[in-house]
Amino acid sequence: MSADPVAVVMTTDLTVGGMTCAACVNRVEKKLAKLDGVTATVNLATGRARVNHPAHVPPEELVATVEKAGYTATLPAPPEQPERQDEDESEPEETRQERERLTVTALLAVPVLVLSMVPAWQFRNWQWLCFVLAAPVAVWSSWPFHVRALRGLRHSTATMDTLVSLGVVASFSWSAYALFLGGAGEPGMRMPFSLLPSASEGAAHIYLEAAVGVPLFVLAGRFLEARARHGTGTALRSLAQLAAKEVSVREGGVERLLPVEQLRTGHVFVVRPGERVATDGEVTEGSSAVDLSLVTGESEPVEVGPGSAVVGGAVNAGGLLLVRATAVGTDTQLARITKLVTEAQAGKARAQRLADAVAGVFVPVVLALAATVLGFWLGAGADPQAAVTACVAVLVVACPCALGLATPTALMAATGRGAQLGVLVSGPQALESLQHIDTVVLDKTGTLTSGHMSVARVTAVPGGLGREAVLRLAGAVEQGSEHPLGRAIVSYAQRTLPERPLPDVREFSAEAGRGVRGRVEGRLVEVLAPDDELPQALADALPVAEAAAYTPVLVRVDGAPEALIEIGDVVRPGSYRAVDRLRRLGVRPVLATGDREAPARAVASAIGIEEVHARCTPEEKASLVRELREDGRRVAVVGDGVNDAAALAGADLGIAMGGGTDAAVGAADVTLVRGDIDALGDAVRLARRTLGTIRVNLLWAFGYNAVTVPLAMVGLLNPMVAAAAMSVSSLLVVGNSLRLRAWQPTRTRSRTR
Repeated sequence: MSADPVAVVMTTDLTVGGMTCAACVNRVEKKLAKLDGVTATVNLATGRARVNHPAHVPPEELVATVEKAGYTATLPAPPEQPERQDEDESEPEETRQERERLTVTALLAVPVLVLSMVPAWQFRNWQWLCFVLAAPVAVWSSWPFHVRALRGLRHSTATMDTLVSLGVVASFSWSAYALFLGGAGEPGMRMPFSLLPSASEGAAHIYLEAAVGVPLFVLAGRFLEARARHGTGTALRSLAQLAAKEVSVREGGVERLLPVEQLRTGHVFVVRPGERVATDGEVTEGSSAVDLSLVTGESEPVEVGPGSAVVGGAVNAGGLLLVRATAVGTDTQLARITKLVTEAQAGKARAQRLADAVAGVFVPVVLALAATVLGFWLGAGADPQAAVTACVAVLVVACPCALGLATPTALMAATGRGAQLGVLVSGPQALESLQHIDTVVLDKTGTLTSGHMSVARVTAVPGGLGREAVLRLAGAVEQGSEHPLGRAIVSYAQRTLPERPLPDVREFSAEAGRGVRGRVEGRLVEVLAPDDELPQALADALPVAEAAAYTPVLVRVDGAPEALIEIGDVVRPGSYRAVDRLRRLGVRPVLATGDREAPARAVASAIGIEEVHARCTPEEKASLVRELREDGRRVAVVGDGVNDAAALAGADLGIAMGGGTDAAVGAADVTLVRGDIDALGDAVRLARRTLGTIRVNLLWAFGYNAVTVPLAMVGLLNPMVAAAAMSVSSLLVVGNSLRLRAWQPTRTRSRTR
């Protein structure tokens, strides 16, 4: 017998239409989960469903399942026709129709509300005018609620639309009964207005204000809610709009304008001042400064020249650049950032799963309560109109919408804001882990340090040629060297002395393991590894710690020692501040590196880390993480290399530097896009603020229903007031989440090094 083939799990994103509350989300997830091997996460705020399914379940079956549940579903656009997010450029047709429906409803409903609430303005037969105006509101304006309620009834389910539809039908039907059969249609009838239901004296009361107020407030609330939810995705749309639409490609000295979709790896394209870089690439000609603030959160423009890597979406702030494309389409950094943010917004926090479970039974419970209230009031001998009013108030005031919006709106705002700050999180689980970490294991090379060799210090002999003159001569002779130390000296000399170009070198020679020599402007210049005869003046000027941390090279001119240049992997600017911020946040820093003990201790001392583990193999790093977790610590690991991947995957939270390897980024839960360790403090604070916002949202959503439903049951809420309260509850949740869009990281005051 042959073994069963290994099941291949696929992921498909669906756009789901017709969802209005958390009960809808719960129903779609349950229907999809009934398919063999299928799991789904549905986001009410984005209207998207992320479905994991085996290969034998085609996407078309997923769409059909959602449609059988009473909703609409569409598959994403194919890769060759990328879906553009142009919501900011043109208003969607659905939004335009909703606004028109709301406008017409307001024109019809406002006169009814005014006449019903101001008895002094009630003229002869005013009630019949209100009835004529209310009829189209109860039918046409409320039609979407009625349709979705009937659709749910056909599928044996109930949602928020069921409650709204029943409330409108009940209040309008009672008013029609009162007008035609209950004596309320008599000319000259006056009806006092009260926020509390009351028994009638003589003619039955009409509740046309509830019949028009419920759809008016619900439509207004959902329209404003949709606008607010649209705002929570602003950052994601901004990322999508960073992509250029056209690009000037240069071939054979001739430029031609192409749609960016036709750009291919290896094409050389032109980036003029003020234009966006079309895709990731390498500068082949020209020099400029590029603004990466919208892509990575890097506030300062970055200087680029031939050989420099540039990121698609960056703005050219200086001269003309020619760039060779190295990645296009979904392989670009901008596309990966957008994908990570989108995937993060599809997840759910633990608290939201509880809210969804409650929402799954919420509407049936509310319907049962409404029926119980009606029966109890009538059974107790109460006035029928007061009983109906209490029943309608229970139907209208109940609101599972806020439960469904509590987490996704906060998550959308937070992940978008994080992307603007250069922090990408993989989902709510990563945010929850970020909030609780108390130990962070930091790699040295490429994380706390720059990751490449550079000049740390130049010490000149007192009374000699001077620092600048020696550096210029050393840079000149090293131009002929391919050694990393030599390249570091040349780069430092060119950067430090830009107004004095390096002269040519003659009679150049290199001695393996020893150094280089050559004649520059008639002088014999030697850049050598120092021997035991290091001049006392230079030896005294070299601190012991730095001597161990960096590689020293001696510069001799015409046989006389002139300077000592220390070269090494220097600490990133801001590393000390980042570690200090983490400590202030209650997070203990630990340094684990594969480097030697001396440079590891030197870096740790420079940035204030006490616990150091040097010469760690990848296995030892992973073992260290495991030991810390066994001690009860909640551990995050920050790294950028292949050797960090195992530790990243084994930690409670893996954090990768944006410039690191694909293995490190793939194993991480959080990515610091701009490669700045200081962004880690921002990530922790943002996570704590986001989880706090979600808790407040859920507390409000549960607390609102816990207070208002009992009030409605005992007859202390007018249906119109209940409709307004229900709409306001959702708006408050969304508004609280929107505050995250303006969140700013607080910079703690600390000394710099």
